[in-house]
Amino acid sequence: MPTLGVNIDHVATLRQARMTNEPDPVWAATLAELGGADGITLHLREDRRHIQERDLQVLGQTVAVKLNLELACSDDVLAIACQARPYQATLVPERREEVTTEGGLDVVGNPGRVTDAVKQLQDAGIVVSLFLDPDPAQLAAGFATGATAVELHTGAYAHAAAEFAAEKQLAALLVAGKQVRDAGLTLHAGHGLTYRNVRPVAEIPQMCELNIGHSIISRAIMVGLEQAVRDMKRLITL
Repeated sequence: MPTLGVNIDHVATLRQARMTNEPDPVWAATLAELGGADGITLHLREDRRHIQERDLQVLGQTVAVKLNLELACSDDVLAIACQARPYQATLVPERREEVTTEGGLDVVGNPGRVTDAVKQLQDAGIVVSLFLDPDPAQLAAGFATGATAVELHTGAYAHAAAEFAAEKQLAALLVAGKQVRDAGLTLHAGHGLTYRNVRPVAEIPQMCELNIGHSIISRAIMVGLEQAVRDMKRLITL
């Protein structure tokens, strides 16, 4: 059964809307752990739109479960990651104009840059995952970088408007999952997963980790974060 990484970026987004000190994503991480989260995921963006360096520093000192830092292949955040040394780093694409990360990392177009970033992080003792579309060419290029895990981008599946379209995208994820497993890498998935669509992805053979943020934080507004995490954990471990 897969483990659950809870992304707390949206808690920081709410805090930064008023540029104040609440709600604190560090508190959110504690509640997520109490709810059964196996990991805490956060994205230190180049423009610092939500998570701040202070958050990463304090979370590194307080989180008792796996800390997964999402970041771009840029020198400044790579240097911060190597200093903070979270358990895992997930390399993702990043554009200033996007609301959230859209699409997987383009390893085919930037093999040298991604490979260098992987090595820099691994030299600091950090496990490295790549956030990739379920595209055979991108996956093959990702395997060549030396990363030990791949997080499949599930956005196309999650946002499919019709059932047949979702089934088609799920089939692509199943094929990609096999490609990742056959290459000997650890299989992760995330993006757009909700309480309604998570089960088929959780059931992909040897799925190791799911990273989910928006849906959990949205439910937490209504029922509280600890309960929201418990509800998601129950769904992926049935």
